[in-house]
Amino acid sequence: MPAPFLNPIPQLKAARLACAGGLLLCLIGQGAFAVDVLVVTDSGHPVQSVAGVRVIELDLPERIEAELAVGLPNDPSRAAALVQQHLREGGQVLQRHIGSAYQGVADAWGLGIAKVPAVVVDQRFVIYGDPDVARAVARIEAHRRAQP
Repeated sequence: MPAPFLNPIPQLKAARLACAGGLLLCLIGQGAFAVDVLVVTDSGHPVQSVAGVRVIELDLPERIEAELAVGLPNDPSRAAALVQQHLREGGQVLQRHIGSAYQGVADAWGLGIAKVPAVVVDQRFVIYGDPDVARAVARIEAHRRAQP
């Protein structure tokens, strides 16, 4: 008995639908990060971040200052001179790094961040305590879909 004729068209359609569905899921996943995402944390609360997400470390200014203070003498005038020298040697890169660290603290304060880690989406929604940024953003997106 000859084998029944198999129509490859339905199988091809199913494969195309599966590929399109996978592509759609990828695009939706990327869309979740197309919004403004900000992570606020400190060195004691590491996070699993995602590329393109701004991470503010609240204790970064202190850590930079501690690095600048290493080996400073007890004499305040000599210590000040050495810090000025370190700042000059670090140039604009160090100055931008310090400015960015303090700006991050000010931005977090302006948003009213109460504890870390915090994942903030569109400066309106926040998830506290979840170190997995992708999961926190997914929770916020699920809430937004449920509350149009």
